[in-house]
Amino acid sequence: MANFAKPSAPRFSVEVYQNEFLPEGGRDVHAIVTVTSTGGAAATRAAAAHGSAAVVIMVDCSGSMEYPPDKMRGAREATAAAIDTLRDGTAFAVVAGTHVAKEVYPGQGRLAVADPATRAQAKEALRSLSSGGGTAIGTWLRLADGLLRQSSAAIRHGILLTDGRNEHEDPAVLRATLDACAGRFTCDARGVGTDWEVKEVTGIASALLGSADIVADPAHLAEDFTRMMENVMGKEVADVALRLWTPVGVEIQYVKQVAPTVQDLSDRRTDAGPRAGDYPTGSWGDESREYHVCVRVPAASVGQEMLAARATLLLPGAPGEPPAALAQGLVRAVWTDDLAASTAINPQVAHYTGQAELAQAIQQGLEARKLGDVDGATAKLGRAVQLASASGNADTAKLLAKVVDVVDAAAGTVRLKAKVADADEMTLETRSIQTVRVKKT
Repeated sequence: MANFAKPSAPRFSVEVYQNEFLPEGGRDVHAIVTVTSTGGAAATRAAAAHGSAAVVIMVDCSGSMEYPPDKMRGAREATAAAIDTLRDGTAFAVVAGTHVAKEVYPGQGRLAVADPATRAQAKEALRSLSSGGGTAIGTWLRLADGLLRQSSAAIRHGILLTDGRNEHEDPAVLRATLDACAGRFTCDARGVGTDWEVKEVTGIASALLGSADIVADPAHLAEDFTRMMENVMGKEVADVALRLWTPVGVEIQYVKQVAPTVQDLSDRRTDAGPRAGDYPTGSWGDESREYHVCVRVPAASVGQEMLAARATLLLPGAPGEPPAALAQGLVRAVWTDDLAASTAINPQVAHYTGQAELAQAIQQGLEARKLGDVDGATAKLGRAVQLASASGNADTAKLLAKVVDVVDAAAGTVRLKAKVADADEMTLETRSIQTVRVKKT
């Protein structure tokens, strides 16, 4: 493990957990790369005076937000709570989203700078929010992108709230918009009520490296928005990349974030010179994340060893300057005829492989349930219960218990419930990618 951060900056560290031993002819190497950022609180306070963050809040104002009326009221209160959480010096704007996007505050294509006066003005402007019209989320994101691109802030972030499906826009338009916005800002997405599409909301968050969640009861929106904005205000380093360098003959099979959520980054690779590629990780505060890296090495005989990959965390440099290395870790491969050594599974690798399977089993089980495939849904959700129990993922286990009757958690024996509340099913699907850390022993 190496740490290259300057003393005054947030400090990053990289730790690699793996079983480096392979049997003769073995080729696949698995490693969990743990990245930790610490000491960011002081950096955040120091950066506050320099306007280090810019945020755009996008509020669904389509006609359905008026049914029931507490959705629109909850959205206003939540946006006001988020505005109150803004740090002085933060650039911000509020956008109303329907089949078009309109600036609510400050208007005229500008961002305001947070202080007591602008926060009060913004909250007053929220009184004008009213429902009517359709839903075209791509227009909201494009307006947010245009506003955020004016800012030189390191942290550029969006918060998006919707209560319905993206019915007034071709899905290809939304996908193209997300592709265009990726790397320019991050975005948290929330669905309020139960009439929205889980895959749309989670897809937005995934593409823009943010979080996704359900707020079934509008009364809880203010609390959720406050927590989201506090998290944004805690970020101090943006656009961090995980660079993987591999020797000749080594192929990267996949790169996945596995904690705190499961997110496949394999297709996000940007080539960075011979045998090197960068994978985006977004913005960081005081936190730790874990990544599962799988590489395929050339077959070798007993006694040989090699560097299978080098993982380096990078921060973009100023225009014309190379990126700065923040921390580094090495993935190794050693061939042995010791059967016990070559067949042992590293605990971290085993745990996060199970967590990724858990997320997939939930999603496949719920899809089978929607299609009326009782046997398929029972098998997949039973496996999910088994994995959640074995890994100690109590939160997911509780959500599963609202969709199935658990007969034997350890064996994965379940029965589908005859009736399941929409909110319970959507909560399970939305939060299926949330993982738990390896149990401390």
